[in-house]
Amino acid sequence: MIPKLHYISQGDSPKEHLENIQKACASGAELVQLRLKISSEKKLLKFAQEAREITAHFQTRLLINDHFKIAKEVKADGVHLGKTDTCPTSVRKFLHSWQIIGGTANTFQDCETLLDKQVNYISLGPFRARATKDNAPPVLGLNGYTAITDILKTGTPIIGVGGITTEDVSDILKTGVSGIAVSEAITRDFNTIRTFNQLLNASSTAEQRHTFE
Repeated sequence: MIPKLHYISQGDSPKEHLENIQKACASGAELVQLRLKISSEKKLLKFAQEAREITAHFQTRLLINDHFKIAKEVKADGVHLGKTDTCPTSVRKFLHSWQIIGGTANTFQDCETLLDKQVNYISLGPFRARATKDNAPPVLGLNGYTAITDILKTGTPIIGVGGITTEDVSDILKTGVSGIAVSEAITRDFNTIRTFNQLLNASSTAEQRHTFE
């Protein structure tokens, strides 16, 4: 079972990423993704080990972005792979059998490819345009989500991502997307984790597929 709310770490330094992961865990996050962009694998391993210690204390699941070897070494709960990262099929052979793999998708074809490679969840986005992202893929919005989930027909969780706020959750769930990954809105106010969790768990539509006229 994949939690419906994923917190993707943010911060101006590795230390701040770790502090924010701790705040997210203390505020009730069930799953966090360490998304650190540093070139030194040795340093990244150190920070991943610290993130594992924090999340283990709170019994929160930890995913490592991109670096599947580090995910295995620190015994993270899994890895999230971007579209240009290593193929999930190869990563699956390397990881422990209990570790999960998530993949990034922007189109129906991306989703089909990831399903063929037997990922545990698909992160579908972006939901909304982000000013900070250069060369970002096309924005999907509610219509894009609905168009993809209507024809995809899968039991694999689809996680919406990209500028999502608490105001978006109810409408996103109606599209057939089953959960969300959030970075900015949570980093600005960790109290929103409780609101996100309530909105995600209170909705009876969360696990259903909807057909729109």
